[in-house]
Amino acid sequence: NEFSQLVASEYLSYFDFSGLSLDRALRNFLKAFPLMGETQERERVLVHFSRRYCHCNPQTPTSEDGAHTLTCALMLLNTDLHGHNIGKKMSCQQFISNLDGLNNGKDFPKDLLKVLYNSIKNEKLEWAVEEEELRKSLSELVEEHCEGGSKRVARVTDSSNPFIAIPILLNAVTYKHGVLTRKSHADMDGKRTPRGRRGWKKFYAVLKGMILYLQKDEYKPDSDISEVDLKNAVRIHHALATHATDYSKRPNVLKLKTSDWRVFLLQAPSEEEMMSWIFRINLVAALFSAPAFPAAIGSMKNFCRPILPSSSTRLNQEEQLLSHESKLKQTSLELEEHRKNQPSVDPKSRDWEEYRLKEHYLTYEKTRYETYISLLQAKICAETDDLEKIEASVIGGLILDGSLAGRECHLRKTQSSPSISQSHPGQNGRTTGCAVPGQGS
Repeated sequence: NEFSQLVASEYLSYFDFSGLSLDRALRNFLKAFPLMGETQERERVLVHFSRRYCHCNPQTPTSEDGAHTLTCALMLLNTDLHGHNIGKKMSCQQFISNLDGLNNGKDFPKDLLKVLYNSIKNEKLEWAVEEEELRKSLSELVEEHCEGGSKRVARVTDSSNPFIAIPILLNAVTYKHGVLTRKSHADMDGKRTPRGRRGWKKFYAVLKGMILYLQKDEYKPDSDISEVDLKNAVRIHHALATHATDYSKRPNVLKLKTSDWRVFLLQAPSEEEMMSWIFRINLVAALFSAPAFPAAIGSMKNFCRPILPSSSTRLNQEEQLLSHESKLKQTSLELEEHRKNQPSVDPKSRDWEEYRLKEHYLTYEKTRYETYISLLQAKICAETDDLEKIEASVIGGLILDGSLAGRECHLRKTQSSPSISQSHPGQNGRTTGCAVPGQGS
């Protein structure tokens, strides 16, 4: 709003960036200002930074929009070069190519881009507040201003990427809770988890909003969730849960694949509980996952997956269903086209590796969107927000179709039986009018 714009402008007026390079000005700003929140919030802050930088340096060879583009590019470059991502780091040439034509339709000076690239490569960007201190200060700040401290805020992060560390409202709706035993099968980008970290561990699992909290020993209310619990938490936006039919060492095991391609094996106490967890994780992901952004574009032939936002969708159920159907159609056509263009070189070559990687991704995405669509259609057809009734209908349909032939899968009343309201979802799966279940252990 207008008042917030004035506050931001007034605050930035205390910074003097005169004569500084863009990267040095950004470092000075980040040393004083803890950049936090979702991507859109961070970007809005950086708009004010870019405007102030251009005001202090009227001779700069770019406009405010160009400075803003460069600033965001530096933030992403910092994550690529100094984050925990798997694979090759971005080269200077790639950095320059990614910014082609983005300076108001023209190219940025190559010498400028080389200087900026080397600056970030040699010295990573530092934030004003350490992550642990920030999490603590956020929680204390919100608890002081909320009645009874019921709206505690924390942060669940997957890596050092500043654009995916989002605040989590711990009083979000609880969709299911119960005992699960977890095994980490693959880390980010599908890289196999090191042997020493693959062991099975028992947790009390709580599916709250779009977060699967894995708590030690027993159920904990919001106020008792520890730092360790937050580190074990798994965000389920754009995730897919399936029965781990290829794992035979333990019964009732489901496989959970997250948006960044981490893979967890989760053992439930019974087959019906396993099916219930699969249903509820997938339904919440289908309802609240925001539409994907396009993948990064570059001159390299390497395959890049689209960016999957961790914030909650702003679409209603019918719009969400149409979005998923559109994505399924697009993915199916892309998969069909991809299979028509197999590389003609050696099957052990890099081209074949890229081909197989993309085919695996498209096949997985097709399955994910098919699952989301079928669950949303089932929920809309059920004409109820009662999860128990929707779950019984879906699982019962699977039995009738023969998908669960030869197995008994009678659903009993689970420990948590909330409803999913058809009203507009809020951040992290919060909805207005949702019944929050009683929290017994």
